[in-house]
Order: sequence, then structure tokens, then C-alpha cells
Amino acid sequence: MPWLALFSLLPLLFWVALALDRSRAWPRELRLPTAGAAGGGTAAGVVAIVPARDEAEVLPVTLPALLSEARRVILVDDGSRDGTAPAARQIAAAADRADRLTVVRAPPPPPGWTGKVHALARGVEAAAGRAGGEPEWLLFVDADVRLRTGAAAALLEVARGGLDGATYDLVSVMARLRARSFWERLLIPAFVFFFQLLYPFRRVRRPESRVVAAAGGLALVRARTLRQAGGLAALKGAVIDDVALARRVAAAGGRVWLGLDAEIESVRPYEGLAAIWRMVARSAYVQLRYRPALLALTLAGLVLLVAAPPFVAAAAAGRLVAGPAAPPALVALVAALAAWALEARALAPAVRHHRAPIAWAATLPFAGILYALMTAHAAWRHHTGRGGAWKGRSYRF
Repeated sequence: MPWLALFSLLPLLFWVALALDRSRAWPRELRLPTAGAAGGGTAAGVVAIVPARDEAEVLPVTLPALLSEARRVILVDDGSRDGTAPAARQIAAAADRADRLTVVRAPPPPPGWTGKVHALARGVEAAAGRAGGEPEWLLFVDADVRLRTGAAAALLEVARGGLDGATYDLVSVMARLRARSFWERLLIPAFVFFFQLLYPFRRVRRPESRVVAAAGGLALVRARTLRQAGGLAALKGAVIDDVALARRVAAAGGRVWLGLDAEIESVRPYEGLAAIWRMVARSAYVQLRYRPALLALTLAGLVLLVAAPPFVAAAAAGRLVAGPAAPPALVALVAALAAWALEARALAPAVRHHRAPIAWAATLPFAGILYALMTAHAAWRHHTGRGGAWKGRSYRF
């Protein structure tokens, strides 16, 4: 069956080419420096802004660390219904950090604004409105992200050239997402792997590169550069707000750095498939710029290059068992198994980073099937005008 050999050689060639592309290899060296952890203390000149909508459950875990890292923390209560604002005040008082916390209540976002970007904009306004005017640095932190000791100082060190001699206007870190449940271990390392495949971290920091991205969970931005880039109003409708922010900063002449830190973690659980499905589908078709041609290409790639190898291997093995050893079937079996092994090798660093058992590296083909379904579902909802919802707020893909 020559078609089996064809469908095994295509993914094999893809994964061999990917293994040879060092710019897309796992960026082990792009980690925050640890020097700041030794001394502790707060980062001078940094104002942290936390957009928070119904985050009372995670704040006891994340807010104390942030209050120890930044001298000023502005928490923007974005229409919470679970007591987020009073919970934040109680946590700050219990930690003897009430003087560092300011709680701002954001009105409903105006038409054309996404909720998170509008909340961040209200936080930036509050930061500039205090005595002393505009701060030098703004630290955007998702409410579910728990910082390690010295994280803010380490971000500043990278921004000021302490890591590679280059100064940056936007420094962001992909927080380690939770990977404890079955669905988290199947899909979360693959999510970060695909993001790194799409936006190679090593290319992001190169000033001549056209690849620009950021991780919105933890991002340090120079306030002056943000203002020169048009402020948050320039990305008011962005669903993928972190990448939009990076592109605006780069367009304004700023430099961008994107890295990792295994000790900075998101504590938000994704226990079931539905929770991860909503998270991915929210931005999957946006990433493809709502273009059916890109959708078709993406789905074909996920199915033929990512998902196919174990199924082609099974079909080839069945063919060999059923009859005489046909050379095309033998070639297909060997090529498909080799492609699957290269997939596992590529995913393995992301699995280790998320502290999951290494055996999960072999599950990328099955994660690829689910990511194809999520992307197709997002496109279907967009083209049928159904949109969706995120934290009780309706939006369109």
C-alpha cells in the first residue's frame, strides 16, 4: 500500500527538519537569572497591575508573593461577583502589606474593548495618577500567577541588560502551567510546545526578527515605551493581548524578550477537558486571523504531521501481520515509528518543564487530534455567529 509509505514519510520529513532547526528547539537558556533570589526585597521603580475577575479563590496563594516583590500593587477588580476586592484587602492586611495594595474597581468595558485589556488600562491610569506620576516600569501579572522570590528583580535585570548585554522594553515569562490531572498532562505541555513552535523564543529577542510575542501572565514593560506605542487603547480589542502588546512595543522601536522560569507558576487548575477546550478555543481562530485557508492548512498539519504517525504505524503493522511483508508497508511502519519517536523527543522538554512523567511525551499525536477539534470548533462558532463566553462575559471569536 504505497499510500501508507507516503503518509509516514511526510511527518518523518517534517520532524527531522524540526529537529535540525535550532531556533525552534526548547529554549533552555532563556530563563530568568537567579541572582535576584538571594537578596530578596522589592524591585524599585516597578508598579504591578493585576487584572482580576472572580479571583478570590487563587489570590490567597498568589497575592502575598506579589506584595513582597513590588512596592506598589494595583489590583483592578473587573466586575467580580465573588468578593475579590475584599479578599485582596484582607490578604494584604494579614501580610502587613496593606500600604502596598491599591484596589481599583473597573467599570464594564466599553464597546470594542476586551475585558482584560480594559482592566489593565484602568490600572495604568491609576499608576500614573498617584504622586510621582508615571512609573518607570509596569508589571502586568495575571491573578493566578505565583512569583518566586526575586522574580521582579530578575525581570528588571534582564530588561537592563544584565543577562546578555542587550536592554529590552518588554520582558515576559511563560509561567509554568499546572499539569497534574489527566487532561492537563495530555494538553498543557503540548499547548506550550505549540506556542513555542509558532513563536520561537530565541527569535523573539533578535531585533531583526519578524517573530514577536510575549506571555501575558507575567510581563514587565517600560511605561514610556508603552505610551509611545499608543498605550493599551491601541490593542483594546485584542483577544490575544500579549502578542498584540509585543507587536506594538516592537513597532515603536522597543526590544522584546520572552523566556521561561519553572519556579513561576500558574495555580489555576484545568481539571476537565471542557476547561482547557474553552481556554484554547477562545483564541485558536483569532490566531489564524479568521482565515479559512489558514484554518484548512492548520488542520491538515495537525492531522497529517502530528496525529498520523501512530495510526499509520498501526495500519502498517496490521498489513504486515495479515499477509506477506510488502516493502511499502515495512517502510511505512519504520518511518511512522521514527516520526512518532521524534515527536516524543521534541515534546519531552515541555513535559519535564511541567513536571509530568516523561511517558506523556509520547501522547503528542493524541493531543494534536484534540487541538485540531478545538480549532475547528472555534472556527465553526465564529462563522455561525455564536461566539462564546469567558468568565461570564460574552465575546466573539
